[in-house]
Amino acid sequence: MEFNKVLQERHSVRNFESQHISEDKMRRILEAARLAPSWTNEQCWRFVVVEDSEIRGRIVNAVPDSNPAKNALKEAPVIVVLCADPDKSGDVAMKEYYMVDAGIAMEHLVLAAVNEGLGTCWVGVFDEDEIREILDIPRRYRVVAMTPIGYPGKHSDSRERKPLTDIAYENTWENPVRYLH
Repeated sequence: MEFNKVLQERHSVRNFESQHISEDKMRRILEAARLAPSWTNEQCWRFVVVEDSEIRGRIVNAVPDSNPAKNALKEAPVIVVLCADPDKSGDVAMKEYYMVDAGIAMEHLVLAAVNEGLGTCWVGVFDEDEIREILDIPRRYRVVAMTPIGYPGKHSDSRERKPLTDIAYENTWENPVRYLH
């Protein structure tokens, strides 16, 4: 798929078909995440790919009922859990860059999934300690996010995006970018 088309097609999918995802597709998706840039190329992230239905069910139970992505996790044939080692990334001026590094890698994964005709949904609200226990994740790693991956089910409309003139400024805050008008 052409890159701009991938960007335009990406949206949070919360309904999935139960169709199996091929190993080749999953390999390409994980490879895209592996290629993401990171602080001094430390590559602090790790991905746990969960296909086992019992383990996926336990993960779903670690997500609060109030989280609208819970159903997506129930339906998708794969859940990818993103972890990161804070000690393998920068920490400057009290900003922990492992979250940035992990986020870049996850978005590479998400865009690669869209390119493969699959849907995803960022999930950031869950019981981190419970997820860590379910998946035997070492204590030094933070569980940053997770995403269901699968073939999209019934279509959900994307929310309208704000216009560029509302989000991009030139040189100073709220100074309109001259070429956006």
